[in-house]
Amino acid sequence: MSDPVHSALRRSVRPAKPLGAISVPRVSVIVPTVNEAKNLPHVLPRIPGWVDEVILVDGNSADGTIDVALGLMPGIVVIEQPRLGKGAALAAGFAAARGDILITLDADGSADPAEMAGFVGALLAGADFVKGSRFLQGGDTRDMEWYRRIGNWGLLQLVRLRFGGRFSDLCYGYNAFWRDVLPHLRVEGATGFEIETHMNIRALQAGLAVAELPSREYPRVHGVSNLRTFPDGWRVLKTIARLGLARPAPVAVPLRNRSSLTG
Repeated sequence: MSDPVHSALRRSVRPAKPLGAISVPRVSVIVPTVNEAKNLPHVLPRIPGWVDEVILVDGNSADGTIDVALGLMPGIVVIEQPRLGKGAALAAGFAAARGDILITLDADGSADPAEMAGFVGALLAGADFVKGSRFLQGGDTRDMEWYRRIGNWGLLQLVRLRFGGRFSDLCYGYNAFWRDVLPHLRVEGATGFEIETHMNIRALQAGLAVAELPSREYPRVHGVSNLRTFPDGWRVLKTIARLGLARPAPVAVPLRNRSSLTG
């Protein structure tokens, strides 16, 4: 455990698994899947070895996704989601996870698992919720058509106007957060691809310490995305309107005793 991430984890004082007299936060990665058998070989082997738990939440795949996952990673935790939709899959994965830090990772090969180290570092440095951004300097996307860029920008402006914050990306699936802020995100309120927008807004409403990090999104390796641009964009818009009309009072999150990453 001599790599920088493990060293930082050992210095954290967040509730965690014991390692002698040192508390080490456990890290769980949640991977939702629907027919991703051809993509998993490009994803699972690249998840860092310091991750404690990988949970695959399968949405009734018919291409052998689960068998491929077990072959690539015998220790992976496999659960079947109770209802369809990415939001429902993530909610099921969060509920099953045992980690102190939860990370969401798409199964299509579009995200680089190596970026997890930066996400965990930001959490250990004091953030409650870390979101990847394709539009910060150093980020990029090679998997978004021009009309989706325009739609994402427009929806982002609505969120800024209604909820504040200075997010640069709204609908991206690479995020990490401490498990103890999960109740503030109320993920049960979103079942589809609007889940990222839902979590981002809830984080703002709850007054969480949110950090954005640049992230590079690559084209899906195999197959076609289940995202439907206009129907799912409409779901995002309805989520913004619904949360805007029923905005709860901000919830103060107690300042936790977070250690410095220096020393």
